[in-house]
Amino acid sequence: MTSTEQGVLDAAYMARALELARKGVYSTHPNPRVGCVIVRDGAIVGEGWHVRAGEPHAEVHALRQAGDKAKGATAYVTLEPCSHHGRTPPCADALVNAGVARVVAAMQDPNPDVAGRGLLRLMNAGIAVQSGVLESEARALNKGFLKRMEHGLPYVRVKLAMSLDGRTAMASGESQWITGPEARSAVQRLRAQSSVVLTGADTVLADNARLTVRPDELGLNAELSALAATRPPLRVLIDGRLRVPLDAPFFTAGNALVVTCAAASARERYHDEGHELLALPSSGGHVDLRKLLVELAARGVNDVLVEAGPKLAGAFTRLGLVDEFQIFVAGKFMGSSARPLLDLPLAQMSEALELKIVEMRAVGNDWRVIAIPASHPGV
Repeated sequence: MTSTEQGVLDAAYMARALELARKGVYSTHPNPRVGCVIVRDGAIVGEGWHVRAGEPHAEVHALRQAGDKAKGATAYVTLEPCSHHGRTPPCADALVNAGVARVVAAMQDPNPDVAGRGLLRLMNAGIAVQSGVLESEARALNKGFLKRMEHGLPYVRVKLAMSLDGRTAMASGESQWITGPEARSAVQRLRAQSSVVLTGADTVLADNARLTVRPDELGLNAELSALAATRPPLRVLIDGRLRVPLDAPFFTAGNALVVTCAAASARERYHDEGHELLALPSSGGHVDLRKLLVELAARGVNDVLVEAGPKLAGAFTRLGLVDEFQIFVAGKFMGSSARPLLDLPLAQMSEALELKIVEMRAVGNDWRVIAIPASHPGV
């Protein structure tokens, strides 16, 4: 077999491993999504994917399925096999003990506990190792995990819904519903795959927002819907002056983390109701958003979905904290007196924030635009 032919086969099997890894998009937090395929004599003999933290990794599931056929086989894995004892034993050791002859990884693991040591463990055991097959696709699958490991911050998506004339609510504050059911279902899936759904006091007070995941609106098959239900995202409320009452629907819908720059003396009152109060230093009289993101990353948060009004969404944007905008556009005009998409006061064209549109597609009768800041370094 020529190197070109082998490269084509490697890419095909890695594509299957990535397909398996995507099944964990709703359930692996705070771990990365990983898939594994084991191939012997031109046939797949074992497959696996990481389902949730604390349970066996993808390699272990694939090796169990392969059994004795793993000896002399090639293992394709979307992330470098771990080499350390965490909540589960090292996957590199499992591959060595199974007698695989070759391991192809999509990318090295940026986790300092691994960082190349898994591949080195395999090579020292006499296993042929290759890395970098479909690496860009593997990185795209775990943007939040990679950013947390490489930069100490979670990946921040800002979800916005607007009319064709760029409005998000009427002057009265009325905003339900701008977009249709298909777009709302897409937002439910965004929530379900996020570690955190974050909002502000204005949104909660104006809309009686709960920011929960509604399984019946996900539009997923039974297996994925069940997985999403087992790991709801942490709901975070930024309430600098503690304006939202504890009997609001947001709080009665479940436990939440409330972030404030008010006195921490109210912590016990929130704790008694099943919530956590986090007091952070203020920046200009408001919660320091960068410090909040650092704190969330330290807690293992990979992906943050911001669903907030123009002020808070605008604040994240002005501070350069947004990695990705997901903008749902409805085919309607709401008029010049309606509220704008972002509170982003700019005086000159040179101040405009330039975006790179990476995807645009129809979602029911609406459109979804995915854009990243043009200056974004990527992950």
